[in-house]
Amino acid sequence: MGGLKGRSSSRKPCDEAGCYILPAGTAPPPRTSATPDDWSPFGTRLEFELAEFLYKREQMSARNITTLMSLWAAYALQHGIQPPFADHADLYATIDSIALGDVPWGCLRARYHGPRPETDVPSWMDDAYEVWYRDPRQIALHMLANPDFAGEIDYAPYREFTGSGDRRYTHYMSGNWAWRQAVSRELGPEADGAMFVPILLGSDKTTVSVATGQNDYYPLYLSIGNIHNNVRRAHRDSVILIAFLAIPKVERKYTDSPSFRKFRRQLLHSSISAILCPFRPGMTTPEVVRCPDAHFRRAIWGIGAYIADYIEQVVVSCIVQGWCPTCLKYPGQLDTPEEGERRSRSHTEALIRTFEPGVLWDDYGVIHDLMPFTNDFPRADIYELLSGDLLHQLIKGTFKDHLVAWVGDYLTLQFGDARGKELLDEIDRRIALVPPFPGLRHFKQGRDFKQWTGDDSKALIKVYLPPIAGILPPRIVKTFASFLEESLTESDLRDFDQARRDFNHHREIFRESGVRPDGFSLPRQHSLEHYLQHIRNFGAPNGLCTSITEAKHIKAVKEPWRRSNRYEPLGQMLLTNQRLDKLAAARADFEARGMLSGTCFDTEHTSEDSQPAGRFLSTSSYNSATTSEATAWDGDPYIDPPELDELEDDEVECPLPQDDDNVGAGGPEPTAEVGAVVQGPRVSGFVVLPCKHQRGYPQTVQELSQHLNIPHLSTLLARFLFQQAHPGDTLPGDQDLDMWQRPDSRVRVYHSAVATFYAPSDPSGVGGMHREHIRATPSWRKGPPHYDCVFVGKDPSATGLQSLHVARVRLFFSADWIPCALVEWFSQVGDKPDEDTGLWIVEPDLETDGSRAKDVIHIQTLLRAAHLIPVFGESLTPSQLKQHEVLDSYQAFYVNKYADYHAHDIAF
Repeated sequence: MGGLKGRSSSRKPCDEAGCYILPAGTAPPPRTSATPDDWSPFGTRLEFELAEFLYKREQMSARNITTLMSLWAAYALQHGIQPPFADHADLYATIDSIALGDVPWGCLRARYHGPRPETDVPSWMDDAYEVWYRDPRQIALHMLANPDFAGEIDYAPYREFTGSGDRRYTHYMSGNWAWRQAVSRELGPEADGAMFVPILLGSDKTTVSVATGQNDYYPLYLSIGNIHNNVRRAHRDSVILIAFLAIPKVERKYTDSPSFRKFRRQLLHSSISAILCPFRPGMTTPEVVRCPDAHFRRAIWGIGAYIADYIEQVVVSCIVQGWCPTCLKYPGQLDTPEEGERRSRSHTEALIRTFEPGVLWDDYGVIHDLMPFTNDFPRADIYELLSGDLLHQLIKGTFKDHLVAWVGDYLTLQFGDARGKELLDEIDRRIALVPPFPGLRHFKQGRDFKQWTGDDSKALIKVYLPPIAGILPPRIVKTFASFLEESLTESDLRDFDQARRDFNHHREIFRESGVRPDGFSLPRQHSLEHYLQHIRNFGAPNGLCTSITEAKHIKAVKEPWRRSNRYEPLGQMLLTNQRLDKLAAARADFEARGMLSGTCFDTEHTSEDSQPAGRFLSTSSYNSATTSEATAWDGDPYIDPPELDELEDDEVECPLPQDDDNVGAGGPEPTAEVGAVVQGPRVSGFVVLPCKHQRGYPQTVQELSQHLNIPHLSTLLARFLFQQAHPGDTLPGDQDLDMWQRPDSRVRVYHSAVATFYAPSDPSGVGGMHREHIRATPSWRKGPPHYDCVFVGKDPSATGLQSLHVARVRLFFSADWIPCALVEWFSQVGDKPDEDTGLWIVEPDLETDGSRAKDVIHIQTLLRAAHLIPVFGESLTPSQLKQHEVLDSYQAFYVNKYADYHAHDIAF
């Protein structure tokens, strides 16, 4: 039997001709013959980075680019040099001449060829429909050859197990579907040793402007399943626009015409089939491809998972709306406990051969005269390839459109209209009081607003559970708690299935109370039944979510439209995408050749002697802002190297006491409160202080203690110093710590620290690293104070929250160069999470005088920020309570494990 067998180790490299003659350990051939100083088609690094900055990052208009170059030329003329570009046309022409990543656009034209009425022929039957596309095979080849993906790609399907033998599902190639494809009997012996490359597709209509008329577009995106999920979520050129599908327009009287509806669907499927046809030969006969590690390998293509929301799934699977695209359950019986028979290509074809069109429509939800585009390709079954959609099925659908709406209906039915609205207002007040956390949206008015986005739903789901506890019955709270759980190992999938069953059980309260008297036959809730199948087939579901394609809409459709002149914008949008892809390919090539290390300033100005006369900043001036601050921390692995963005961030965050303004003048770092993507490889997590301390604070422990009104700061620091010198020893009484008292120790205060940790499921770089700021400032952005909570390491042998302490940071400081944090401790309530919410509850530790217990700890012991939400209870929240007062006003708090994926992994 032929096929692709084994793990990635069997996908051995070959030579450029596809022959397996390379000795083990053979180095890959050079990617290019270009020298490390060849910036073609740019003259220098400055020209490349300027072009990328103006065109990609700033999206500067052509007129402004020309103005900038004119000003640059006027200045450069004084010193006998030339500007990087003459004008916008010169810059555009240089980008257009980049050879890498160049896949030109083509056009398919289609017309209706079916039966026509004898008179009054609708215009849509005569119109020509254009589909603009790029060769998807060339796109996939460029993607496979991208050196940026080295180490973040699987060359073969694999099965991964935990130490206890439990199957783990992670990236796409860890699923059963890729494994089955790789060992398919349909593959001949010539495919042995070849890598299997699944072609992932996604489509979804989007509107760029409602105010200016009909501006709908229908993009089709491509990725490959070999790339790791974190890379796909971070985009990094792993999700590429390959086509704009046609959207036939029609007069209202023809909207529901059977002939028009059939033509519209046929146009979609025939277009996608035609676009993907370059892959067809390589689906049975391997071809040689270049890989991110620079080796050549033989590859077999295959149609992989299709990313789509429910409506789009109905269209691409050629079924009747209301039916499930995965199984054959009747639309009115989707909530029955019996498992529905799986749809399949072979079964559907047998049904069409057997039954009349009316029977197919009514009894099976099948449209008899439409064939999915996947039928044109080997080993492709659209019913198997439709993946679960976290965004529309779970977050927007089951959570926002169903559960949140049902809560309002329940309260009205149970308590009447007036009291129900009061309780909804109380839930909104609680949501508005939820303390801030990096990456969490603040709902100032609760959830009572009209225009919901996917990001709004994703943000609300993270904070909704604690505010409803105490207002709604425990069964409803448990319904939400069961819905929010998710898992990935085989045992976790069993837990997920149990959570789904619990959810189905607890949601019955909505039927019993009259909110849903007809039950729960809802396609998006029914989709939960198939999530185990989807995860086992395709790995973790967040790698195939429509949030990925919706985010791509912004860069590939909406921003290019906005930068067009609005006159026949599609052509301009195509060109913009092509230029952006070329710039991305050029950057990947320059980085692979080691040409983008350091900064452009370092490259262009290696010494003051090489600079032309004028007001250029010298290297020594550039470093003067940071050198004096950085040298004091040399050798400390927990301090970041000097970076100007961090200096500026600390610079602006607090007006009291006033910070120096001698470095930079920028505003707050845009990503400071939303978490930041960290590019680069995976490393161990760490927390560091900024390079620059805050000015205006006393510089000795004794003076700082008086300034901050913390009388025992010197004693707390003495305890800390003793524990640092004698780890494991019993801490002596305060009277015996005199030798450790250092009232004259030099201290420096900081208003934040930066935590960097591995969180591949959250917004992260290709290496899976994520960064967030932890704040401890008396005034955040010229407003109220902001003191974050943190997780602190406790017991490495324990798991979940039992391995961690929870604390609140009151001060970041260094004492004699040792980076420290002054924290207030919280203790867990009970030995397991709360029964209703599934969240741990903690309460503040108190001294004998009722004040909160404090300690000084090393910055090294911090893990990352923690998110606490009050246990509001049954009482109404005080009307004058402010968000920044919440952590000081309540005596018990939920540890919010739903704040992000990483918190869910550690705070269970």
